Amino acid sequence: MVNIRMATVQDLIEMQQCNLWCLPENYQMKYYFYHQLTWPQLLWVAEDFDGRIVGYVLAKMEENDDQTAPDYVPHGHITSLAVLRTHRKRGIATMLMRRAQLEMEQVMGAKYVSLHVRKSNRAAFHLYSETLAYEINDIERGYYADGEDAYDMRCTFEKHREREAAENAAAAAVAEVTEGVGALVTA
Repeated sequence: MVNIRMATVQDLIEMQQCNLWCLPENYQMKYYFYHQLTWPQLLWVAEDFDGRIVGYVLAKMEENDDQTAPDYVPHGHITSLAVLRTHRKRGIATMLMRRAQLEMEQVMGAKYVSLHVRKSNRAAFHLYSETLAYEINDIERGYYADGEDAYDMRCTFEKHREREAAENAAAAAVAEVTEGVGALVTA
C-alpha cells in the first residue's frame, strides 16, 4: 500500500535519490527547490508503509511563452517521473501523474500538459500513450545528453475528459448488459 501526497521540502532529498536510482537524467538540488518554491501544488510523492519515498512526479507550469500574447495557452510540463523498480507495475506512476495533472488543470488553469520521453523507453511510452492518453506532438532530435531522440507528447485536458466519459459510458453499458443476462439466467 502506498500513500500519494503533496511533496514537502523535507522530501526533496529522497526525491533526488529516487531520481538517481531510476533515471539517467539527473538534477541538482537547486532545481528541486525551484520547483518546490514555485509550483508546490505540482510536486507529488508516493510513500510506502514506513514513510519511504518510492516515487515522485516533478511538474511545473511553462513560463517561456509570452503570457500577454492573445494566442497564449496556459500549460504545464512534467519535468520528471520516477518509481523505484521494486514498486513498479502497481499503478503508482499513473496515480502520481493524474494527481499532478488534476492540480495543473484545476489550480493552475492549464489547458494541456506536455512531457518528453525517450524513444527507447517503451514502458513509459505505453503509460503515457495508452493509460494517460498523451499523443505525440513532435520528435525532438538529440534531446537527451547521450544524443537520443525524445517524443514531445501532450495531453489536452478537455480531450482527456471526453475519452474518460466515453470509457465510463461503455463500462456502464457492459454492466447493464451483464445485469440483464444475469436476470435472464436466474429467471
